[in-house]
Amino acid sequence: PWHTRTRLSKVLTVLTHGSAPFITTFLIVHLAAPSIANLGGSALSSQTMLIGREYYQTMFGERYLVFGPLFIHSTCAILKRLFSLRLSRPLSSALSVTGYATALFFLPIHVITHRLAPADPTPPISSLSPSELDYEYVKAALRGWPVRSTLLYTALVFGVTLHAADGIAVMWSTWAPESKLIPGRRVRQILTGATVVLVLNGLAVVAREPLL
Repeated sequence: PWHTRTRLSKVLTVLTHGSAPFITTFLIVHLAAPSIANLGGSALSSQTMLIGREYYQTMFGERYLVFGPLFIHSTCAILKRLFSLRLSRPLSSALSVTGYATALFFLPIHVITHRLAPADPTPPISSLSPSELDYEYVKAALRGWPVRSTLLYTALVFGVTLHAADGIAVMWSTWAPESKLIPGRRVRQILTGATVVLVLNGLAVVAREPLL
């Protein structure tokens, strides 16, 4: 019945929007490491990343502050598109394209190469601990596979940043439509561009350093 689907759509909206702040917090912490390379190179990035892992790579943090919200956010967004009577935006919109491309392609690749593969217990990896996995790993990827790594990092950073910027505007207009603090499209574009440039330039700084 239509009222059941309407109620389901509202619940899915709440879950999608409610999980977003956890993901945004993780992104800010996670992207701080490559950004700080603009000031102190890979050494400072590694230190920043290790501090950030105290938030997102503990037993509790990884399950309930990162992967849990990511699963809820992406699953509820897909279910809402499948069951909603009226779609609020086309599949070709920037928010939809960046969301699905990131969730279904770029993020799984990143998790496999940066989280699961280093945890492989078989030689020669033998389960690198978080303290052993610093920005030398990122540097090795950029130096060893420059084109592939650059494309994947660029697509992932651009995708999550643009999705977050557009998503914040959607959430703001949903829960505080009368607010005058909703950032305009131009402001979101500038902030997105600045963030992408800051992160990617930091990765370029890391890539230019010699391997240790």
